Amino acid sequence: MNPTSSPALPGSSLNAERRLRELGRLADGGVVDVLVVGLGATGAGAALDAATRGLTVAAIDAHDLAFGTSRWSSKLIHGGLRYLASGQLDVAHESAVERGILMERTAPHLVRAQPFVLPLTPLVSRGQAALARAGFLAGDLLRVGARTSRSTLPQPRTLSAVETRHLAPALRPTGLRGGLLSWDGRLSDDARLVTAIARTAAAYGARVLTRTRALELHRDGALVRDETTGQELRIRARTVINAAGVWAGGLVDDVRLRPSRGTHLVLRSEDLGRLSAGLHIPIPGETNRFVLVLPQGDGRVYVGLTDEPVDGDIPDVPEVPETDIGFLLDVLGSALDVTVHRADVVGAFAGLRPLLDTRDAAGRTADISRKHAVLTAPSGVVTVVGGKLTTYRRMAQDAVDAAVAARALTAGPCRTASVPLVGAARPRTLAGLDVPARLVYRYGSEAPAVHALGLEDPALARPVVPGHPVTGAELLWAVRHEGALDTADLLDRRTRIGLVPEDRAKAEGAAQDALARTVQMR
Repeated sequence: MNPTSSPALPGSSLNAERRLRELGRLADGGVVDVLVVGLGATGAGAALDAATRGLTVAAIDAHDLAFGTSRWSSKLIHGGLRYLASGQLDVAHESAVERGILMERTAPHLVRAQPFVLPLTPLVSRGQAALARAGFLAGDLLRVGARTSRSTLPQPRTLSAVETRHLAPALRPTGLRGGLLSWDGRLSDDARLVTAIARTAAAYGARVLTRTRALELHRDGALVRDETTGQELRIRARTVINAAGVWAGGLVDDVRLRPSRGTHLVLRSEDLGRLSAGLHIPIPGETNRFVLVLPQGDGRVYVGLTDEPVDGDIPDVPEVPETDIGFLLDVLGSALDVTVHRADVVGAFAGLRPLLDTRDAAGRTADISRKHAVLTAPSGVVTVVGGKLTTYRRMAQDAVDAAVAARALTAGPCRTASVPLVGAARPRTLAGLDVPARLVYRYGSEAPAVHALGLEDPALARPVVPGHPVTGAELLWAVRHEGALDTADLLDRRTRIGLVPEDRAKAEGAAQDALARTVQMR
């Protein structure tokens, strides 16, 4: 089930010139089959799905690729274990299937196996440990049911106390009985996944337009505004898919969402010592919720996440309340031998889950089903909400199916379960690339081209921030090929330098230089 290498995919490069050219063509009155609003994972996935069915596509976003929820996740591709525990068997199976598709067919360069240790501390009773062990074994059965190879995701097992501390020396040794080792999928970066999906859609002919805000949606298109110039225009389309995430309800009537906030902390790796695996730290008083400790391999560790309801207006960038930070630090303190202080938190980020308000969902947002929903309004606009990052492809498939049915469009079957994303290649091919492994993990088969920019100009080969591996070559590549239009695109989404404000300030100059170099080449 290994992918063939994605072709060179001519036409996959996104940049400012292409955006202006394609926006101009739409302004001239051409009609597309499908207009997708929102370029998070689901919207980009819908654009790719429709384009690979032979439909003409325009996909727009008011801001940038992965501007919303899709860049604020835990960077994990879950197999559905949590949903199995809550009796959501269909969601659990769907998650396991989609995880396997990403890891073995469409994005093996971006999604790899991640080991996790659940430490058996005095706060974890033997009954809870037995329940967790059974859960991990059930999760392995999900892997079998999804036909994901054992070589892709190893078998869970029990660890001794010595083995547990070897993988996570920061754990408190007092009372530690051992640990439970499990495996799941982990992204190199969620925003990079969205970028790869959008570029692949562009290679199949989709017009991918950032900084293009939908003002009104209609059954035959939308009134939009070019946010770079303020010009308004109409995009004509035979059908419209609203994939705007937490903002979807503001574009279509009768879509009621109940967003929840998931917060993560950013720590320096040295604060937690060497971590060879991620950690599942049980939340005291909860039976099936954990705080995740996620080493990133770039000198940072993410700690998350919360699940708190959000009321009122939806902000462009959610703020992180001190209560969330305190909660996460308290859970860390329940298991670690090191003390992580508030001053050690060098960054924090929060995302809003676009959960569907079913009216009968009482209590916590943590208890609301993550199953997605596809709703067709009387106007004919199709809205897709709910779900999660792992199942973006299936959400997109269902949305395009509904859009095709709503307007009786002639389209082929869904193909995206077998369409490799930009950069995908067989594992053996990727392993044989003579470039730094970190670049392969982020760019796949395109890594040599990124690396070559640094060979041509040694100034581009240097990290743009001391202690962080991103180079000037990666910033330049993002401007030329990944649709980055300004410093925020470069630092906050194409790379994640901006998650630490201190690092972001130091990288501003390099980002501006990458943009200037591209302008000089025109």
